Amino acid sequence: MPGTNLTAQEAAHRSHVVTVDTYDIALDLRAAADSATFPSVTEIGFDCADPDAPLFLDLRAPEVREVVVNGHFLDPDQVFQDSRIALAHLVAGRNEVRVVAACAYTNTGEGLHRFTDPLDGGTYLYSQFEVADARRVFACFDQPDLKAQFRFTVTAPADWTVLSNSGTVTVTGPRSLGDDRDGDGTGGRAGATVWSFDPTPRLSTYVVSLVAGPYHAVRAEHRRGDRTIPLGLYCRKSLAPHLDPDEILAVTRQGFDWFEERFGHPYPFEKYDQIFVPGFNAGAMENAAAVTFHEKYVFRSRATEAARRKRAATILHELSHMWFGDLVTMAWWNDLWLNESFATYSSFACQALGPDPRWADAWTTFANHQKAKAYRQDQLPSTHPVVAEIRDLDDVLVNFDGITYAKGASVLKQLVAYVGTDAFFAGVRAYFAAHAYGNTRLEDLLAALEEASGRDLGSWSKQWLETPGINVLRPEIETDPNGIVTAFRVHQEAPALPPGVHGTATLRPHRIAVGCYTLEGADQVLRRTYRTELDVAAAAYTDVPDMVGRRRPDVVLVNDDDLSYAKLRFDEASLRTLTRRLGSIADPLPRALCWAAAWDMTRDGELAARDYVGLVLSAIGSESDIGVVETLHRQVRQALADFTDPAARDRLTVAWADAALARSRTAAPGSDHQLAWARAFVAAARTGEHLDLLTTLLAGGTPVPGLTLDTELRWDVVVRLAATGRLGEDGITAEQRRDPTPAGECRAATARAARPDATAKAAAWASVVERGDLPNQLQRAVIAGFAETPDLALLAPYTDRYFAAVLDVWRTRSHEMAKQIVLGLFPAAAHGRAALDGAEAWLERHSVAPPALRRLILEQYDDAARALRAQATDRARRG
Repeated sequence: MPGTNLTAQEAAHRSHVVTVDTYDIALDLRAAADSATFPSVTEIGFDCADPDAPLFLDLRAPEVREVVVNGHFLDPDQVFQDSRIALAHLVAGRNEVRVVAACAYTNTGEGLHRFTDPLDGGTYLYSQFEVADARRVFACFDQPDLKAQFRFTVTAPADWTVLSNSGTVTVTGPRSLGDDRDGDGTGGRAGATVWSFDPTPRLSTYVVSLVAGPYHAVRAEHRRGDRTIPLGLYCRKSLAPHLDPDEILAVTRQGFDWFEERFGHPYPFEKYDQIFVPGFNAGAMENAAAVTFHEKYVFRSRATEAARRKRAATILHELSHMWFGDLVTMAWWNDLWLNESFATYSSFACQALGPDPRWADAWTTFANHQKAKAYRQDQLPSTHPVVAEIRDLDDVLVNFDGITYAKGASVLKQLVAYVGTDAFFAGVRAYFAAHAYGNTRLEDLLAALEEASGRDLGSWSKQWLETPGINVLRPEIETDPNGIVTAFRVHQEAPALPPGVHGTATLRPHRIAVGCYTLEGADQVLRRTYRTELDVAAAAYTDVPDMVGRRRPDVVLVNDDDLSYAKLRFDEASLRTLTRRLGSIADPLPRALCWAAAWDMTRDGELAARDYVGLVLSAIGSESDIGVVETLHRQVRQALADFTDPAARDRLTVAWADAALARSRTAAPGSDHQLAWARAFVAAARTGEHLDLLTTLLAGGTPVPGLTLDTELRWDVVVRLAATGRLGEDGITAEQRRDPTPAGECRAATARAARPDATAKAAAWASVVERGDLPNQLQRAVIAGFAETPDLALLAPYTDRYFAAVLDVWRTRSHEMAKQIVLGLFPAAAHGRAALDGAEAWLERHSVAPPALRRLILEQYDDAARALRAQATDRARRG
């Protein structure tokens, strides 16, 4: 039986047979506070080209009460099975189907998520339908290329706000007790209102949205020309004091202006709402005109400029989707990358080229953060072409990865350099004009870009989008005795693909810049003194004649300005200079590229982890970009946990913590850098002196002048003290009373699971793996605490238990909940061979396990193997 899956072949068959016109959906949410289910009535109008072909609707519901096809009543017990409703009595041409069901609320962030605020008891609902969870709320053809108009009628408590994709709604009520005008037999409740939304434009099911509850609202508008677009910001009432609407709306308005100009198509919907919702699994979701965001983007505590920049990028990413994804949508999920990569590229381009000077260095963030994710993903045994083979929904669910988002965006950035910025956006404008409100495939976009640029993109597409793996670029330089360059080549390598990956290692064409950096002035700053741009051939060597006859610079940076997607390496002379002088590079983007290359060398075992940590400590003081600083902190933490020789780990970590504390004290009081260094110190603190200082800080002392212990930093301290045994249950409970919010509940759960005793670990394991009754955000918090312990011996007993339980977890939990467990509880790489051996044995025993699960285990296995290789490099360096 198909279970909840849908294959590409089945979807293609339905697309051939069905053209959907309308959905009329009536939902009754009056009992949301205390009922597990809600009444759902769906009426669908569609045309059928072949009434004799088998056809089904998608629905995941505890109960189906009624199925009517063209006036014929079908027995739900006979036609509803395995998340499908088999349709009969179809006719050629127009068909009408009515389905009455009891659908279930979730607490997993899928379908219609329900959350009760512990502060005020308010019940909040929001939908999350990507990939195929609209069927959890109403019966539908749940695939992206069967677009339709949607009209919602929602009955809700009188004090609620209800939002959907349509900008026009009629609100009537209150309804009296016993009123049953929808005919579903549920009766009525006093004080309810009915929200009747006008039909939407044609949308895919996965971007349909429903949000309901006593949300706090901020309303504004955006004027462009003679058009006014209503804007809305929403969050839980108890979170409202932390909402900063001015900045969020400023970013949104910048995006509207920039995207409408570049895309050549007016914003395609009536209004634009942004809703910050509790328990969200991702950063945000591009529901048409009603985008949902994770509540982390409402900052409860002080946020660094890097955090604000990231929020802005997310806001712009989702706004870009209103055109690329919602207005024009992929036909099937193999082009998921195009939706996500285009939105990622566009969001950073809008920041970099927009009017706000704070974000002028957006490409530095892109190089430092997005590409790092892509490079990691592209070296895993699960690597795949940008255009991935998507056989079914299970394939989709694990392809929201670094290739789909970050590599794809990097490739688009390379494409823009290849065809030219003006030609690229001219092609995009033609694409939107030709395919508005429809579905497309990759070839549709490429055809528009070819027409605009005059370039043949067929071979480019095959080499960049249809082959897996990553290239390495390094300079090869010859000089005469006077240091004048006599030969300069870019050497391109295509490392062998991991075993099991389909395809062959591919050399690709690259559009790159080569930058020359020279130490200048008394302060010996590395400044770019020459730059040349060229096309690197899809070959092992490409000559760079522009470099011949020039004096050899102190540092040569291939792929300067980060135009292409490739791993970088340095010639020996450049590497020697960078080891001493990386922090003296004047400009942030080339500095970020060098940092990224050093980290990649560490991951590959070419640079010892202790040397990487030393490089960071020697050069980070010159790093002005707070986003780069925070990334370096995360990477040092991983290097210490996973890549260092276990025999030296404690000593190196103590040295890092000491340095972080010292820098937090010397940084400008109250600055972003001080906050970042304080967080780094808290995460690494482990000696008695360190923990005494944290205890003093928690008690109100000021051991770091100018540092404010706000809510989030305070919880960081609490978790660290709990993990090191300095804070017990009484202390954690007291902290939760100080912060009785949903976020405080989660942080307290992390602290409890982090305690360094067997009882705490057993309780955490039982709640997540054995009982499995936690909502998504609490489960995530407990998993984080379980893994947070300096004493790895406490986790050793769970290696075998993990591999014994993981298959049953995958089969019995929803995808999001199972994925949290599979990734979050995988035995730590720091355990050494135990994690590797356990994963290897599991993979051998479960060759026919669900492919998505095997992929996740294989990725974790590869990370563990990489860690052991890096540890060997670090150990050899000690010797």
